[in-house]
Amino acid sequence: MDSRRLPSPDDLLILLTVARLGRFNAVAETLGTTHTTISRRILALDKQLGGRTLERSPHGWELTKLGAAAVEAAEAIESTLGSLSGLISQDQSALAGLVRVATTDGVGAVFVTPSLVRLQQQNPQLNIEMLSATRKVSQNRSGVDLEIVVGRADVSTAQTIFLSNYYLRLYASPGYAAQHGLPETLDDVGQHAFVSYVESALQVAELGPRWSSQLPTPRTSFQATSVFAQVEAVRQGAGIGLLPNFMVGDRDDFVPVLPGDFERQLPIWAVARPESLRSARVQAVIAALKDEVKERSLLLAG
Repeated sequence: MDSRRLPSPDDLLILLTVARLGRFNAVAETLGTTHTTISRRILALDKQLGGRTLERSPHGWELTKLGAAAVEAAEAIESTLGSLSGLISQDQSALAGLVRVATTDGVGAVFVTPSLVRLQQQNPQLNIEMLSATRKVSQNRSGVDLEIVVGRADVSTAQTIFLSNYYLRLYASPGYAAQHGLPETLDDVGQHAFVSYVESALQVAELGPRWSSQLPTPRTSFQATSVFAQVEAVRQGAGIGLLPNFMVGDRDDFVPVLPGDFERQLPIWAVARPESLRSARVQAVIAALKDEVKERSLLLAG
C-alpha cells in the first residue's frame, strides 16, 4: 500500500476535534494553532480523500457522509494513541488531553468544579477548561465538549443527559425579616424589595421572577447577572430573592419565605454532540458529574 495515498493521521485528528467542537477558532485554541492552519489542514484532508468532509449549517460545521467515515478512523487512531500513552505512563486507565466544559455559575461552582477536580486528580494528564455563563443551551456549535445547562434543553443537533432537578425558592436574610417583616401571601411579595437576575440579559427565562405569573412586580429590585451577587445581596438585606435551594437552603443566614406556597423546579442537563459523547474524556466527566449529584442528592432536594 502506498502510504502517500493515505490520509494524514494528524489531519484526521483535527477533523475529529472539529466534529466535537464545531468551530475552527475553538479547535485552533485547543490545538494551539491558528484558524487558518485548521482550515488549510481540512482542505488538504478533503483533497486526499477526494471529497468534502465538512459542510456549513445553521448550527456550525457538520460532517458529511465521507466526514463521518473519516471520523470513525480518527477515533480509532485516538484510542490507539491513548492506549500507547497509558502504557508509557504505566497507567492504561489514565485520561489525557483537554476537555472543555461550559456551565452555569451556581451549578458550576457547587457540583461541576468538585467533580472535575477529583477527575483531574485521578488523571494527572487531563487538562480542563471550564467556562461559566448562565445561558440556554446553544443551538449553534458552542466550541465546547460538554455543556451543563438548566431549564429547558430543546436541541436538535445534540444529545441531552438528565442529571438532576433542583428548586428555586424564596429567601430573605434574618436582618431583612426583622426590619421589614415577611409576606404572608404571594401577593404581599409585591410590597417588598426583590433580588433577581437582570431581566434584559437573562437567557434562561425560568430563572427570572416574571417567568411565572405567581410572583407580582416588586416594589423595588436589585438585579445582577451573577447568582453569587444575588446570594450576597439577599444576605446583606437587599430584599427577598429567588435563589437555588442547593446554594442557601441549609444556611442559617437565610430565612425561607412562603416555603409552602411557592417553589419552581428546574432540571439540570448535560448536553453534547454525538461525536463528543464518544470521547472517553467526556464520558468520564459525565460519570463524575452523576456521582457528584448522587452523593449530594439531599442538598438538591432540601
